[in-house]
Amino acid sequence: MFKKIRQSLGKTRRQLAAAVGTGDITEETWEDMEDTLVRSDLGVETTIELVDAVRERAEDEAIINAEDLVPILKSEMRKRLESSAEFAIGQRRQLTVVMVVGVNGSGKTTSIGKLANYYKDDFNVRLAAGDTFRAGAIDQLKVWAERANVPITASQPGSDAAALIYDSIRAARARDVDPGRKGALLFVDTAGRLQTNFNLMRELEKVYNVCASSVHEAPHETLIVIDAPTGQNALEQAKKFKESVNLTGVILTKLDGTGKGGMIFSIYRELGIPVRFVGTGEAIDDLVPFDADAFVDGMFEE
Repeated sequence: MFKKIRQSLGKTRRQLAAAVGTGDITEETWEDMEDTLVRSDLGVETTIELVDAVRERAEDEAIINAEDLVPILKSEMRKRLESSAEFAIGQRRQLTVVMVVGVNGSGKTTSIGKLANYYKDDFNVRLAAGDTFRAGAIDQLKVWAERANVPITASQPGSDAAALIYDSIRAARARDVDPGRKGALLFVDTAGRLQTNFNLMRELEKVYNVCASSVHEAPHETLIVIDAPTGQNALEQAKKFKESVNLTGVILTKLDGTGKGGMIFSIYRELGIPVRFVGTGEAIDDLVPFDADAFVDGMFEE
């Protein structure tokens, strides 16, 4: 897992190589650190907080060499990736319902296929093709269901998404509950809507309510897929989704194609929800659980 995360952070790591510099610590050291962290997409507010914390510790510990700032920077980064939220997937119950939301192009449907593949050994996994709005979305999810070798409940394009989700829940209860395994696990795809489309956001709320009224405490997780290369813009999208549904976690995709790995820190600060998975490539197994220690180490270690 560490190897995949490290490889996906290659561009970010090359940028951060200049974060602390060499030689004696000067005012330029702090300016360069701030500039490098902003370019790595930590966000201005997160960067200022981080640099101030590193500077205060360096002064308290009488550190004078820039190279000695790296352990402090890593330590302060790690502190900002902490969450007490328990992950509902993995808890034993008859049926676990997970909604997956996000804008078009974020890698949402691909991530659902990867999640299905990741969990199928422990759960009876089913996919629900709830993106009935976008042409081709149903067929795309069917392809991923076939790749992961899991069943899918689908309808026709333009059909009622909420009704489809209700049918998917009934199918999961009737066919997938197995006392010999951890239970049934239903991943609900949703329309890859623009967060500015009022009608589609109301439809998202309707799907959320169907899950809540059909299964106790469902949806047990509502994961938003964020496209790492879009950087801080993705945070604004996520904030809009958070106004409509109770987001519980993030899947960060396409991390391998960007130098903006630092946006994970902004996710924790701005959204207050944890990153659960990181997409590290295009293959079906290129999805790894987020590990804060491995992530911070991967931002620095060659």
